[in-house]
Amino acid sequence: MQTGMLAVPGAELYHEVRGSGPALLVILGGGSDAAMAAPLAEALSGDYTVITYDRRGATRSPLAGPPAGQRIEEHADDALRLLAEAGPEPAHVFATHSGALIALDLLARHPGRVRRLVAHEPASFDLLPDAAHWRAVEREAVEICEREGIGPASHWLGEATGVSAPPEPAAGLPEWVRDMLTRMTANIETSLRYEMRSFCRFVPDARALRGAPLTVASGAETRGKLMHRCTLAVAEHLGVEAVELPGDYVGYLSNPPAFVEGLRPLLR
Repeated sequence: MQTGMLAVPGAELYHEVRGSGPALLVILGGGSDAAMAAPLAEALSGDYTVITYDRRGATRSPLAGPPAGQRIEEHADDALRLLAEAGPEPAHVFATHSGALIALDLLARHPGRVRRLVAHEPASFDLLPDAAHWRAVEREAVEICEREGIGPASHWLGEATGVSAPPEPAAGLPEWVRDMLTRMTANIETSLRYEMRSFCRFVPDARALRGAPLTVASGAETRGKLMHRCTLAVAEHLGVEAVELPGDYVGYLSNPPAFVEGLRPLLR
């Protein structure tokens, strides 16, 4: 594995590169970083040059100035610059949750750079019929964070959405997992304070994505839950059929072999 820092406007991006073959960029959701994608990247590194990274504002991808509200488009531009570093050929992209929204914007605005996108559980809450409720949930989560801190806010948001907050970095866990969980606490606070307001309101450009090389997927174990509802809403908005991948909203981490078995044909 190779690691590096890429300077982009307003930030530096920590990234990791594994394997050989066509480029595959992995974009994860808010609070996550490259370590969370490592098992998936290792499993795919025999077929692809897999690029994983910490999104801007994460602990290892510092901003050049004080934190401020962030936009999907800004993060999609970061992804574009990472692809430019990988070479001129179009890349495969796997992206999940808010990362899937970033990837959909990347594909809509730069279709020549993406060979195929698998968008896993894109969290476009504004496409839901009860969008007003989820806007209220988002506001409450931010207020709890500012009033009581990230721990209570993460717990409350997990209860409200069914997407559990990460566990504490207990002593019995492998060192790399403890380090990842420690970073995630800070990363989730950044995501909650500076991304959630705009990200939850992002709606993919259906006109630009009509006929694009993409698959919208959800986890088989989230069927009927919030992220599955979001996936179906995005698929309907884009005029495509949603498919299922093994596991829940983090199936790529909890069971990489099964997840990769389902993901490989979608990337082709």
